[in-house]
Amino acid sequence: MEASSGHQLMAETLGKFVSLVSKRLPDDVMAKLRELKEIETEPLAKSLYACMFENMEKAELLNRPTCQDTGVIQFFVRAGAKFPYLGELRGILKEATILSTKQAPLRLNAVEPFDEKNTGTNVGTKVPWIEWDIVSDDDSVEIEVYMAGGGCSLPGRSIVLPPLAGYEGAVKFVFDTIVEWGINACPPLTVGVGIGTCSTSAAKLSKMAMLRKLGSSNPHPRAAEMEKRIQEGLDAIGLGPQGISGHRSVLGVHVEGMAHHPSVLGVGVTVGCWANRHGIIQFNKNLQYTMISHQGVEL
Repeated sequence: MEASSGHQLMAETLGKFVSLVSKRLPDDVMAKLRELKEIETEPLAKSLYACMFENMEKAELLNRPTCQDTGVIQFFVRAGAKFPYLGELRGILKEATILSTKQAPLRLNAVEPFDEKNTGTNVGTKVPWIEWDIVSDDDSVEIEVYMAGGGCSLPGRSIVLPPLAGYEGAVKFVFDTIVEWGINACPPLTVGVGIGTCSTSAAKLSKMAMLRKLGSSNPHPRAAEMEKRIQEGLDAIGLGPQGISGHRSVLGVHVEGMAHHPSVLGVGVTVGCWANRHGIIQFNKNLQYTMISHQGVEL
């Protein structure tokens, strides 16, 4: 059965957007990197920030991804139940990934499990990875694409603590993770922390936290205080750009939580590298789109 014109239009638009995300960082990440570059005084760290910005300029000039490792493509979908292409969306996202892989071009990172064979398309078993949130009484869709290279995926951890460990135990787990593994993720880092009821829910919440807009705070005052304490503590370690030491370690720390079983406390940590590549695009029912994360840019 032939795809509809709307199906093709949305796949092509999303393919272009995925390509854009690979080459240009979202507005909030760019602003924070400029801020850290300005306050840095260590000579080597200053040189590395200069290299980062030169890299981003070259990515735009040469029309190539900011970093060659664009990871396994992940989509986070908030779809209205009345969005007319909801039933086709999984196929559209796969087609967009294949199109972007050719257009950008994206490095081929989808390796089939057990066979350990690269698919050559960035599409494979359960890839691209898609997280769904269906909204009732709505006919639009919001799609966030995220690219996590191997380095920033490596520190990802989740654990279930006994309740007596408390939030102090959760904070210790975050610090142990970043101190031991954070340097692999090309600092300065964006750190997401999830408080859940099992390792799975905590890990997912930490990913959603990591994707939040930099500078935002959890509305719960205790969670916001936790974010502040962790960020101040990690910055005091002074990982600096690429982990060679400097005045800052992180772009931001975000915490998200859910109601949990009284006998356990799940904690998840997700880390984004300095080139924290993600972006949000919205479509209405007529497939007119708005880019939330990349203002003033055209596809």
